[in-house]
Amino acid sequence: MNAVKVPLKPGRSLMDWIRLTKSGKDLTGLKGRLIEVTEDELAKHNKKEDCWICIRGFVYNVTPYMEYHPGGEDELMKAAGTDGTDLFDQVHRWVNYESMLKECLVGRMAVKPIAAPKEISSTLSEEKKQLNGMLPEKKGLGASVKDLTPSYDWFQTDNLITIVIYTKQKDMNAELVIVDCQDKRLRGEIIVGDHSYLVELDLDHAVQEDMAVNIAEKVGKIEIILKKKDNVHWKMLGQPLESHNTFIKRTDRGLFYRKCKLVSKTEVTHDTKLLCLMLPKSTHLHVPIGQHVYLKKNIAGTEVVKPYTPVLPFLPLDFKEPFSHDGAHIYLMIKIYSCGLFTQALDHLQIGDYISVSNPEGNFKKSQVQTSEDLFLLAAGTGFTPMVKLLNFALTEVSCLRTVKLIFFNKTEDDILWRNQLEQLALKDERFEVQFILSQPTKDWVGKQGKISSSLLSEFVKRSRRDSKVLICICGPTPFTEQGVQYLKDLGYSQEEIHAFTA
Repeated sequence: MNAVKVPLKPGRSLMDWIRLTKSGKDLTGLKGRLIEVTEDELAKHNKKEDCWICIRGFVYNVTPYMEYHPGGEDELMKAAGTDGTDLFDQVHRWVNYESMLKECLVGRMAVKPIAAPKEISSTLSEEKKQLNGMLPEKKGLGASVKDLTPSYDWFQTDNLITIVIYTKQKDMNAELVIVDCQDKRLRGEIIVGDHSYLVELDLDHAVQEDMAVNIAEKVGKIEIILKKKDNVHWKMLGQPLESHNTFIKRTDRGLFYRKCKLVSKTEVTHDTKLLCLMLPKSTHLHVPIGQHVYLKKNIAGTEVVKPYTPVLPFLPLDFKEPFSHDGAHIYLMIKIYSCGLFTQALDHLQIGDYISVSNPEGNFKKSQVQTSEDLFLLAAGTGFTPMVKLLNFALTEVSCLRTVKLIFFNKTEDDILWRNQLEQLALKDERFEVQFILSQPTKDWVGKQGKISSSLLSEFVKRSRRDSKVLICICGPTPFTEQGVQYLKDLGYSQEEIHAFTA
């Protein structure tokens, strides 16, 4: 997933686009009518000056949006006159296109009638069993996957409701279980490889805020324990929602958000802040290393979404035991841009305000680090954020690790995030080394200067032994990441030895 940004012409910012959509101008050319679009009709609109795209069955005239698209016109043209859903999901699954493009909606695709599958006429008793979780719903999965489909059951005592999910997996852990209980709506999502199992219902009765989640990791059994508000006997667990008891690919599952409260905001540098967000009491969510969340905010009537990688509240200096904070807070290090619509809105949040935070996403796997002997982290600016948890994990839990080197690119000394903490850590742990490289230093800077280049990388990225296992992680603005990956390949590192964080 790699969203490329291109420079936009003046007057083509996100705010300018929001203003245009609110101006009352006819952006579809259909004077407000919605039409049904055939495949043949869609295919005719495939030019820059007349471009329609279908996303999830809805057709949009994106011609007026061309100049405002941060990924550039060419990116949009790849889907011109076609169903762009898959392309969109690869690059922009998290973008709230319904809100961004609502004034560009042409209508729905005309769907050819499809013969109904035979299974729909299942017996009533089977449907009832399904709602009680005895039979998992099998949506378009191969036989081998069917056998591994999780299922659930529930039972009650006078004051507790316990939902048991049988994942049929041997290596369950807290990061793979995401539970939210808002009002009477319960949503429990279990991540199984690239699939996800969902339990989602409107509960029969109200429950208290505090909830417990127990995970029997070895047998893969998960218990969600809810406290009844009133000690009444429940006749049923609740009304199943549309996606209840489904086991589908994660990418087909929409992003889920919950509102988190801003509890503190501290300055890291002149333009970067550390925000601490508190998860609701009735949410169980742990963000895995190397994964990001999306923040969603309504700005001038349009929902705007941006990805951020959670960090730790500080860099732990004592690596005797793994650092763990309570799991109730998410820490985000955010650079505030003077002309950035979204970061300005974040900066204006007051303590006690709420912001929507999504489930985690990302394709980084811990196992990539667990076998590494040399770990190199190449970061530019806030591309440092995925490196924080990674650094902590590597120094704490990777026994075969010999060296960790952070090569940190910034414009000026004032831009260096957590410089003091990084220098302290380098003094304290002999496996760790940090190298700061500035592109616009003052005269009195004695360290390295320059931008990412083949010669800089050949100087700093070196195996500690000829055959040592290496992992190189890179994160920063798109050009930095793309150039860095290319330089590393030119220096003889393989694709398997490089992980680029992109969102």
